[in-house]
Amino acid sequence: MLPLADFPVAARCRVRGVLCDIDDTLTTGGRLTAPAYEAMERLQRAGLLVIPITGRPAGWCDHIARMWPVDAVVGENGAFYFRYDHAGHAMQRHFADDPATRSQNRARLIQIGAHIVEAVPGAKLAADQHYRETDLAIDYCEDVPRLAPAAVRQIVTLMQQEGLTAKVSSIHVNGWFGGHDKLSMTKTLMHACFGIGADALKTEFVFAGDSPNDAPMFAFFPNAVGVANIAAFSDQLPALPAYITTAASGAGFCELADFLLTAHQT
Repeated sequence: MLPLADFPVAARCRVRGVLCDIDDTLTTGGRLTAPAYEAMERLQRAGLLVIPITGRPAGWCDHIARMWPVDAVVGENGAFYFRYDHAGHAMQRHFADDPATRSQNRARLIQIGAHIVEAVPGAKLAADQHYRETDLAIDYCEDVPRLAPAAVRQIVTLMQQEGLTAKVSSIHVNGWFGGHDKLSMTKTLMHACFGIGADALKTEFVFAGDSPNDAPMFAFFPNAVGVANIAAFSDQLPALPAYITTAASGAGFCELADFLLTAHQT
């Protein structure tokens, strides 16, 4: 990972938008700071698209799409996108799976979650599980004492044994049925809502993240950026971002926003 300062000016000037993880990328210590929120607003005011790409649940994403200075949101690690039409007062929702499949999978996920919590001491269902449509989230450090790496690996293994795709975020282990991920739904959103194909997406957008479930995005985007706390996961990532900020978490996102806006203002 190169210092953010090595991001070429010409490439920065081509950037049309910023895609970003939320937890520990936008947030700091579990909270969205005023400077990070303002950074999203400043990016939008400059004409850049701002789209969170998160593992957080549908209930949260409905609020984010309506209330935050964003153009859309991808949630539950790529299970859906939501986009709110402020002029028409209408929410556009697109899911990877149909309603019947989601309902069937939810029932199975409840059973799997109960088994994992029983099998792994200290693990709990994530506090936001009730607001999820397609995803099982096991808390390993958000509202519980941090579990040892071996316990986190055990959670991943138990999910995989049940046929789930399992990914580790900075706070949860997420599991779901199907092959979707953050990147697949991002491509779907950008094409359907903004008419942006894969080639333009790759060269004209920046993704910022911090943890293993961001790996598909890091692999796809040549100008991906990790906030400084990504160093804690560097040995777990099959693909690293090209650049890294000096600051961690939300301060790192602000650093990236300032860096991009400087190029757009010159």
